[in-house]
Amino acid sequence: MYALVDCNNFYASCERVFNPGLNGKPVVVLSNNDGCVIARSNEAKALGVPMGAPAFKYNKLFEAHGVAVFSSNYALYGDMSNRVMTILSEMSPEIEIYSIDEAFLRYSNCSYLDLPRHGQAMQQRVFKSTGVPISVGFAPTKALAKVANRIAKKFPIRTQNVYVIDSQYKREKALKWLAIDDVWGIGRRYAQKLKYYGVNTAFDFIQKPDAWVKKNFSVVGLRLKHELEGKVTLGIDEEKAKKHIATTRSFEKMYTEFDQLKERVVTFAVTCAEKLRKQKSCCNAVMVFIHTNGFNPDMPQYSRNVVVKLPYATSSGIELARFAVQGLSCIFKEGFHYKKAGVIVMDLIPENERQMTLFEKPNLKHVQLMKTMDALNAQLGQQKIKLAGQDLGRTWKMRQEKLSARYTTRINEIITIYSE
Repeated sequence: MYALVDCNNFYASCERVFNPGLNGKPVVVLSNNDGCVIARSNEAKALGVPMGAPAFKYNKLFEAHGVAVFSSNYALYGDMSNRVMTILSEMSPEIEIYSIDEAFLRYSNCSYLDLPRHGQAMQQRVFKSTGVPISVGFAPTKALAKVANRIAKKFPIRTQNVYVIDSQYKREKALKWLAIDDVWGIGRRYAQKLKYYGVNTAFDFIQKPDAWVKKNFSVVGLRLKHELEGKVTLGIDEEKAKKHIATTRSFEKMYTEFDQLKERVVTFAVTCAEKLRKQKSCCNAVMVFIHTNGFNPDMPQYSRNVVVKLPYATSSGIELARFAVQGLSCIFKEGFHYKKAGVIVMDLIPENERQMTLFEKPNLKHVQLMKTMDALNAQLGQQKIKLAGQDLGRTWKMRQEKLSARYTTRINEIITIYSE
């Protein structure tokens, strides 16, 4: 059996852990630069606040209904996620962390387990240790575990946030209830195509012949069909090194000068290099992109990207910054107001497998230099040691006007408790 554990309204729940006064009140969390709504409590959903809603369009609604609005506190959410996943890893020997608030667990032999009771014990332990509520869905496959979890969250009183699909009857009933739009792995475009063929529920989908599914939705769609039929085709994925690493940011204001973009691109390249070294990889190519604000059609629009093939594999922040600036020089155009840029390192290989070239080679002194920089930044704080091409006064130019404290990662921001 597989279990899918999902933290309920995770970002909002993290804020409530340290501010219990928010319990029962509508809460929303905004994206980078306080742009759009990316998380909502159930109370905010009931008010009609949609996911992705531009914050400025809903400010009057927020004020009228007393909605608590927060900037994304990634330090807090990341640490709370790590605490939840650490507890879950003790509940099963096999775990796949699927996202910041979701994890799959596999139970090879669960004949001795009372699954509903085990799920409730899991809930109690996570909530007691972190204050974060979770929902648990059990089923024979990962896709069905997703369905079971959805039922647990949709009917919390009836299921007590734990649901088990352990019979043919429960499986068919669940699939007849689940709209095709809500099936794990079915995107908007595929859902529209399936509806055209009269497939409106997950149950309709599994009634289609294998050959038809494979022809119209490839082998991936066929695997999903088999999963929904109760046939295991997806196992627990082991943690693997990333195939590419990206650092992208929207700016707090429009940039028009090359030097402004250059500083951001250098910083993004250095961040990518740090991530490369952390997973002991090197890259053979770097992509740089820039674009204007597409939400402002009254201004001239421009977007461009370029891939720079490197003469040798590297994870040096100095070298990646140099190549990234070369790429930026090729695509930058004056006269535009730029809102976002990014650096993506690609064609990754393990650092112990890189091949030397005959005419060009990396500066070997950078290896020890980067190790020293990483050690100092780990000891003194992120981005304390920088390249000269970076802005020395700040680490990330982002608007976060409604940021809560980093209660679990900053000693000077821990919660204060008053007693009488």
